[in-house]
Amino acid sequence: MKSTSLLLLLFLEMSCVSPLESNKPNFVLIMVDDMGIGDLGCYGNKTLRTPNIDQLAREGAKLTHHIAAANLCTPSRAAFLTGRYPIRSGVAGFTNPGVFIFNAASGGLPSQEMTFAKIAKQQGYETALIGKWHLGLSCERRDDHCHHPSVHGFNYFFGIPLTNLRECQPGHGAEINFFRYLPYRTLAIVLVTAAVLHYCSILTIPRWLIWSLLSLSLVVTALLGGFMMIIPYMNCVLMRDHRVVEQSFTSENLTQTMTKEAVDFIESNSAKPFLLFLSFIQVHTAMFASAAFRGTSQHGIYGDAIHEVDWSVGQMVNALERLKLRENTLVYLTSDQGAHLEETQHGSNGIYKAGKATNWEGGIRVPGILSWPGKIPGGVQIDEPTSNMDLFPTVVHLSGASVPEDREIDGHDLMDLLQKRVERSNHEFLFHYCNAYLNAVRWHPQNSSSVWKAFYFTQNFDPENATTCVHTQVCFCMPGYVTYHNPPLLFDLSKDPSETTPLTPDTEPAFESIVSVMAEAVERHRRSVKPVENQLSVGNVIWKPWLQPCCSTLGQLCQCQH
Repeated sequence: MKSTSLLLLLFLEMSCVSPLESNKPNFVLIMVDDMGIGDLGCYGNKTLRTPNIDQLAREGAKLTHHIAAANLCTPSRAAFLTGRYPIRSGVAGFTNPGVFIFNAASGGLPSQEMTFAKIAKQQGYETALIGKWHLGLSCERRDDHCHHPSVHGFNYFFGIPLTNLRECQPGHGAEINFFRYLPYRTLAIVLVTAAVLHYCSILTIPRWLIWSLLSLSLVVTALLGGFMMIIPYMNCVLMRDHRVVEQSFTSENLTQTMTKEAVDFIESNSAKPFLLFLSFIQVHTAMFASAAFRGTSQHGIYGDAIHEVDWSVGQMVNALERLKLRENTLVYLTSDQGAHLEETQHGSNGIYKAGKATNWEGGIRVPGILSWPGKIPGGVQIDEPTSNMDLFPTVVHLSGASVPEDREIDGHDLMDLLQKRVERSNHEFLFHYCNAYLNAVRWHPQNSSSVWKAFYFTQNFDPENATTCVHTQVCFCMPGYVTYHNPPLLFDLSKDPSETTPLTPDTEPAFESIVSVMAEAVERHRRSVKPVENQLSVGNVIWKPWLQPCCSTLGQLCQCQH
């Protein structure tokens, strides 16, 4: 009788998974943070060892013209999850820094946005995000978690709600350094001018006012300095679902822990369709690698971190093979943008110019590898323009759902291209924003191999002959940091992928007509963008103490280790 009951329970459990559900593919979507396209062996690197990622590329399709929809972490991830330019969801700001830098900010990915995880969950998928989120946390109270991954379709979350700042690694300096941006020159000019006017008896400045201003300056400096000292305890937070489990977290073995979490998720959900978004914290500064990988590369801690990421990818694939899920799982690997050249001497964007925070190719042309044995032919290289926004409609269609029709979706389903049913990408135009400013446009005309790219402004590099912005650690997009171009700088990426020589009416006979077509496309695109709340406005990105995650008490600087 007991054995009969057990058999009945087993039958009922098995019957809960419908045949239609069991045929749905699984998704393992992998995003590395700040990894350059030139960091992988399958994209030409000869000095870093990435055998597991290279194997994925051999077994599937390698995209060589894969474009991140934004050049910074927060907007790029918003675009990836929603299939929409971040300007449409309001995750694009008009001020620096263009990303969230505090856990206790009120901005984030709006709850009304549809992510591929939310749609997959509606289709019966188990969903998980393991790693970096960087799309907001709370709105009005520190525990309302209105922007939490769970609001956007992820049943399980283990990771960091913000990003891996320099402050999260002792001895790595400060990323949030207010003193770097204080207007010292302006203040000095004002003080010297006031002193001269006072000395010449042109302007009389009361002594009490001088002492008051000096005292105020000292108080402000002390407050800013003190705030910068406690940032690691405020921002370096590790969460499991809605609970803070480490504050501040220790990063050294975090990739090992994340990898185990990801493998456990795959094992626990092997009998049902699942979607795993593995969002690496590496190779964003501050750099780290576990003991097993330190010293394994020629490229310092950056190269060691790449080696560890590759190992982790191998663990994912091994788990899928061991569980006999490999042939029913689409694996995708990319980076959220190019390598951050101001932060590392070892990150490589290959032949492409500049890096993170710019819309030169080095900032937005990223790895794109898709592997699905039996469904995507092996050894395929696709040179057509594609976007990280394309994963949204691809995942949605494969999960059995339809793309929402109540909003603009800018991505295109990749399967026809990957399975060689078509030769050309559906992206005739791609628009490149620098924060909320339309910076450049890319045009791949029908019946042409050319890919034109026009810049309406470019960021001012420092030093001038470099392709970085060392003075600010990252290139800014605001007036005062850029040079505007009218007519725009024009390149043909099919002939000049490194963007070395702008074309002119003298060197390109069709210059005027090309620029005109692109201007018309920009105007059509702008008309399609509806006004929404700016999630990266000053009011939405500043630190709000009442939103601060805290797993102990303020007196203990919120520290905990669970």
